Amino acid sequence: MSTVIEQLVEARLVAAAPRMPNIPATLHYDRLDPFAVRMTFPAPATLEGVEVCWTFSRELLAAGLHDAEGHGDVRVRPYGYDRTVLEFHAPEGTAVVHVHSADIRRFLQAAGELVPTGTEHRQLDLDHDLAELMRDAC
Repeated sequence: MSTVIEQLVEARLVAAAPRMPNIPATLHYDRLDPFAVRMTFPAPATLEGVEVCWTFSRELLAAGLHDAEGHGDVRVRPYGYDRTVLEFHAPEGTAVVHVHSADIRRFLQAAGELVPTGTEHRQLDLDHDLAELMRDAC
């Protein structure tokens, strides 16, 4: 059984120009990091010309489908009937993208089949992680 889910999504970059270009992005979920979701933008789609990856909670992404959520670097909110807005805040500026809500729901459903919501803690091996920390501290 696979421990990773990756789903390509089409993100529409909200910019000052009237036309909003579509950019590819990848949503990534790994049962070894069960509380987190990553969203990766390829190098050609970024101002710096390097791949950019944002990590945020699966719970934030799910809650943002229904209400405005987030107060930090990543914020998620519904937009109209079929879109979800993701805002990524960094010292260099803010990127705002629209993603089809159905794509996010499909991704979250697959992640939920891999690790049901509320059972994430069962994926963690706290004894092993503590032993690793103690080994590194010596």
